[in-house]
Amino acid sequence: MNAKEIIANRIAKEVEDGSVVNLGIGLPTMVANYIPDDMDVTLHSENGFIGLDKVATGDEINPNITNAGGQPVTVKSSAVFFDSAMSFALIRGGHIDITVLGALEVDQKGNLANYMVPGKMVPGMGGAMDLVTGAKKVIVAMMHTAKGTPKILKECTLPLTGKQVVDLIITELAVFKVVADGLLLQEIHESTTVENVLELTGADVIVSDTLATFA
Repeated sequence: MNAKEIIANRIAKEVEDGSVVNLGIGLPTMVANYIPDDMDVTLHSENGFIGLDKVATGDEINPNITNAGGQPVTVKSSAVFFDSAMSFALIRGGHIDITVLGALEVDQKGNLANYMVPGKMVPGMGGAMDLVTGAKKVIVAMMHTAKGTPKILKECTLPLTGKQVVDLIITELAVFKVVADGLLLQEIHESTTVENVLELTGADVIVSDTLATFA
């Protein structure tokens, strides 16, 4: 598996039977491909439906059925389509159990910056501000660094999408839980070491006494 596949596969293990999960634009959409078929999970897409399934390929592609990023997707037979008002009522009403989002930066206090790219025109944060406030659990899915520069910091330098909202950070190298004293390193990928993870992380890290590995 490549780095993004490793992240998506690991995040899928956080999804519980019977849960409602929102998948953000980009890498998070790949999580749908790793949720077991025998699990009863309802995937929400903020552009107006629940019952999201795997990314569409070949003859499965229907240009009228896309996720929030405009990517063609498949839907389950139980899918329901609705307008943005209903979609955000689900988010703001606290009906989303988990939201999975990408990030430009995340820090040891659980602050998230995921919409402003320095020097570039961007359309805005989309529904991210609502999602990190309304969802019961917020998981950040991202590459550990950007061209070797840490994305996990003591303090975010970019404008915040949400303040102290992140519960879990999952990269291709590690799984961190946000705790009061910093970031608790709970797992590392089987291909790396604790020393390597610490070197590539710009935040205060507490290594768990029960540190595990993931594939």
